[in-house]
Amino acid sequence: MKWVKNLLDKLKGLTKASGRYPLTVVFLLAAAIIAAVAIHAEKDYTKQLMACAVGALLSASLEVAWERFFTKWTTRFILMGFSVTLTLGYYLILLSAPDYSTESSIRTSVILFALFIAFIWVPVIRSRISFNESFMTAFKSFFHSLLYSAVIYGGSSLIIVAIDTLIVDVASKAYAHIANIVFVLFAPLFFLSLIPVYPGKQNEEMESNEINEREERINKATFCPKFLEVLISYIVIPLISVFTIILLLYIVKNIRGEFWTNNLLEPMLVSYAVTVILVYILASRLENKFAVFFRRVFPKVLVPIVLFQIASSVLSLGNTGITHNRYFVIIFGVFAAASGIVMSLVPVKKNGIIAAMVIAFSIVSIIPPVDAFTVSRASQEKRLKSVLMQNDMLNNNTITPNASISDEDKRKIASSTEYLSRMEYTDSIEWLPKDFVIYEDFYTTFGFNEYDVPEKTNRYINVYLNTASPIDIAGYDVMTHAYFNSDETTDSKICDIETAGKHYVLNKVKVKDNYDITLMDDKNQEMIRYPLDEIFSRFANYTQEKAQISNEEATFTTENEEVKLTLVVQDANMNVTFNQTYNYADLYILVQIK
Repeated sequence: MKWVKNLLDKLKGLTKASGRYPLTVVFLLAAAIIAAVAIHAEKDYTKQLMACAVGALLSASLEVAWERFFTKWTTRFILMGFSVTLTLGYYLILLSAPDYSTESSIRTSVILFALFIAFIWVPVIRSRISFNESFMTAFKSFFHSLLYSAVIYGGSSLIIVAIDTLIVDVASKAYAHIANIVFVLFAPLFFLSLIPVYPGKQNEEMESNEINEREERINKATFCPKFLEVLISYIVIPLISVFTIILLLYIVKNIRGEFWTNNLLEPMLVSYAVTVILVYILASRLENKFAVFFRRVFPKVLVPIVLFQIASSVLSLGNTGITHNRYFVIIFGVFAAASGIVMSLVPVKKNGIIAAMVIAFSIVSIIPPVDAFTVSRASQEKRLKSVLMQNDMLNNNTITPNASISDEDKRKIASSTEYLSRMEYTDSIEWLPKDFVIYEDFYTTFGFNEYDVPEKTNRYINVYLNTASPIDIAGYDVMTHAYFNSDETTDSKICDIETAGKHYVLNKVKVKDNYDITLMDDKNQEMIRYPLDEIFSRFANYTQEKAQISNEEATFTTENEEVKLTLVVQDANMNVTFNQTYNYADLYILVQIK
């Protein structure tokens, strides 16, 4: 039967891929085992998984390099040893980085992207097979393997559901284990099985019938299906054309004003440039009128659009300083402009130059001292230090709080400090307090609340305390529950307190856009006050949309000679849109009368 034959062919392809990329398979197996342990133990092994991913792609890239340029097995083993050594070295680098490091994650992502491009480009360097054909093969193989993996995972999940429903209970972790096997092990191996062996040194030692068989596989792998040709030529290219006209009209209309300050255009233009370059490569071998028109016109259109965006991004650096995101936008803009020039001047078959540029720009962006993180760190530190010195807030490596500086300087201090804190750079800045924690130390360090800085717009933050966390009430006289909503407009009583024969009243008092908590004695004299601004200032620097907080983070205490007042946040959220702030807090209040 035909379907049985196809299945056997697929399985045979997996076996051949395992023999062709043995070290890659070892890394994939290691990643699958580590992921399985992580799922079972519910522990974080991100660094180990990142190292395995780098090792798998590096070994695959060196394997195709050996196929293209070498024939001796000793060379193959040397390249394998080189791959293992580099992977081990990178893993040791990852171990020295903090957990959940944004920098490590981005560096690894860039490395993986560069290695993937190298995997596509290296086997066709100076070959009669162009980079366009190799890219088409990888493009089809990626979606082919994704489709097969999705079907296998979906079918396996349905089987687990049936067993769980009809026969015996199945642990919920079974789905994660199935996903691990399918997407970590099967999908990459299936993808590799679809990549043909391109012409190389080994062809010189092969029989003609073997060469013809390989040629047939290459032609089949690099062929553009009719469906993809129609999709690219008659749907994607016309849509890009319409979008380009709209984009050009916007630039012409706003060239004297909004274009240079509208940072929201950056991701749109980056996506546009990526799409143009991708479609250009995929359409490089198509000969219909739409594809030919696209190849002739769009590279020339891409260059001025990208140059305008580079100029806009560079001009905005004066207000924001360099961040790693802005760095990557600018460096990608330079790459896109250079690619547009190459596509305009160089024959289509020479698109391998674009792959070489991708790898080169990727290497530049992650290797010090010109990498995104070294440059952005130096820029933000210099920007923060400059503002502090201009306002006489930094002397002898000591910061003097000052709430009277301009709103613009407050914004610069807040944004730079937030960036340095988020990237975990604050510990190495000698003039910041030791063990500086932004949500705890910002106010005491600079003299104003980071959350109160103007232009903190379009942010939503929600934090909550684990309901299983116990609250220590030892030493307190009473505990009560209250909630606070910034939309309320009047003062209100929280509760009455009777203790030691005396009467007290706990109130929430409206103050501007927020509330203070006050405790009044039986003579209506204020005994203690706590502003809820302090609560929202602590959580304002959280970047995740929802985060579970510890008891320590959730607890706020103030006291004097008469009273000790403690607030324990159960749930709090802040929604800032167009400088309109909405705050909400649900908390317990503990009171001790001394």
